[in-house]
Amino acid sequence: MSIRTLIRGGLVITAADEVHADVLIEDGRVAALAAHASAAAEAWTADRTIDATGKYVIPGGVDAHTHMELPFGGTAASDTFETGTRAAAWGGTTTIVDFAVQSVGHSLREGLDTWYAKADGNCAVDYAFHMILSDVNERTLKEMDHLVGEGVTSFKLFMAYPGVFYSDDGQILRAMQRGAANGGLIMMHAENGIAIDVLVEQALARGETDPRHHGEVRKVLLEAEATHRAIQLARVAGAPLYVVHVSAEEAVAELAAARDKGLPVFGETCPQYLFLSTDNLEEPDFQGAKYVCSTPLRPREHQAALWRGLRTNDLQVVSTDHCPFCFRGQKELGRGDFSKIPNGLPGVENRMDLLHQAVLDGHISRRRWIEIACASPARMFGLYPQKGTIAPGSDADIVLYDPHAEQVISAETHHMNVDYSAYEGKRITGRVDTVLSRGELVIDQREFTGRAGHGAFVPRSTCQYL
Repeated sequence: MSIRTLIRGGLVITAADEVHADVLIEDGRVAALAAHASAAAEAWTADRTIDATGKYVIPGGVDAHTHMELPFGGTAASDTFETGTRAAAWGGTTTIVDFAVQSVGHSLREGLDTWYAKADGNCAVDYAFHMILSDVNERTLKEMDHLVGEGVTSFKLFMAYPGVFYSDDGQILRAMQRGAANGGLIMMHAENGIAIDVLVEQALARGETDPRHHGEVRKVLLEAEATHRAIQLARVAGAPLYVVHVSAEEAVAELAAARDKGLPVFGETCPQYLFLSTDNLEEPDFQGAKYVCSTPLRPREHQAALWRGLRTNDLQVVSTDHCPFCFRGQKELGRGDFSKIPNGLPGVENRMDLLHQAVLDGHISRRRWIEIACASPARMFGLYPQKGTIAPGSDADIVLYDPHAEQVISAETHHMNVDYSAYEGKRITGRVDTVLSRGELVIDQREFTGRAGHGAFVPRSTCQYL
């Protein structure tokens, strides 16, 4: 039997509005909203009433870029779908979109089924999949059509990592053409991997082996060049384009110029590029290895352009690219050779809090916080209004957020399965208090009450910005 739940007395914040309202939940969905203390709200009865006085009532976060259990460089991301989605819930994220991987020589179907098997029955919150294309050929292009039909409507290609994920311009063009025909959105890791590999080889030959050199060889201009090239290929194909983990001012400029022409080009950035920098990569005693990710962290002056891009909507989404590797035994694989450090940072638990801090710091408004963390990723990837908002008929994925609670981010208190925090010691204001996923309490006043297997696979429609 479904429990009828009433959330009373909070400030409901969506991308469109802020209103003091009560929220009625039935059968896992939002049934109604009414002004607090109005006759309509006062007439409601419920099996369970949650007091949200003094708190924000916000949609559950949608993290559209995670890598749970991703094999990489002879190891694998340390968060499983169970631990990673539990940590997501603690951070106020109620839907993740992870990446299923096609292996070279294998079908998309095999890769997708492998990821279904990893996630099914293990997730604490809802999940969906993008598909990584590692081997573009006639057979896999046809498979794209079938995947769109079953709700996997976005496909990631890489201009980086030759010999692993890399696709050449011809393969990228073919995939974009297919996406233009079937409605699938092409996501691009935009870095010139061929040139980067030359610079890596030359740096190592000079004895430059420390983590900081990871950032130095993956040059800003090689991100900007690849972003420009991806945009032009998408124009030729007549396809939309979504560029993942944008880290540099010059890449933002390429996206802005394309959008000024009215092109369907979109960009995502991540908290690490907004809050961390090459200063972290330069930390002594190999500690900089903790911050090795790709695209890499940039000098601090790039942050202003990223925040500006988020305010002007040249960047639409903040995702985490959550891909954690423990420092001990995993990041340490690259001692003496920065190119062997597994690429990735933990962050699925920190995103909503860090972006709330950005509201307090004056970078973005409260509604823009919800837009870039909840509504825009849901729209971008065909999940809205089921996800990303609080409205009648939407899934009751709702977070009670305490905007005044203070916390210090630390590996000692986080719930991600990784032995360090990228934001260790950072003091922030704002904290998740209670989380509902489809009306079920997952976090109840800072206590985990969820379970593996509650999270369900969510088929997606195509990009709703097109």
